[in-house]
Amino acid sequence: MSLNKVQLIGNVGREPDVRYLDGGVAVATFPLATTDRAYTLANGTQVPERTEWHNIVVWRGLAETVEKYVHKGDKLYIEGKIRSRSYDDQNGVKRYVVEIFTDNMEMLTPRQAAPAAAPQTAQPAVQKQPAAPKAEKEEWPF
Repeated sequence: MSLNKVQLIGNVGREPDVRYLDGGVAVATFPLATTDRAYTLANGTQVPERTEWHNIVVWRGLAETVEKYVHKGDKLYIEGKIRSRSYDDQNGVKRYVVEIFTDNMEMLTPRQAAPAAAPQTAQPAVQKQPAAPKAEKEEWPF
């Protein structure tokens, strides 16, 4: 049995590059930064902050979501698999790339409120039921 699973929470390093293949399949790529905070050991040794960069690859409908909603600096949760590949560069030198092929993604950056200048649609009036009077002392069931 084997397992190839990666879970990352980090920040998008640049605007995603989204391309559409001949069959109309979308693929998005972007770097994701994960950072370990700096800390001090018990003996006084200081360990500096360390940032790792991950090459993220997203396919199909999830790539279309990335195109619309993901931007540089956004915080994401990524779940996927590690894949490695090699290629020959322009000088004939063999290069190796490690990528995270995304299976699941969640956007963790809160979306900004709509600008004040944007027209607001009228909301239907909602009647609220009056709140029940509070008990003098609330008791927990456990």
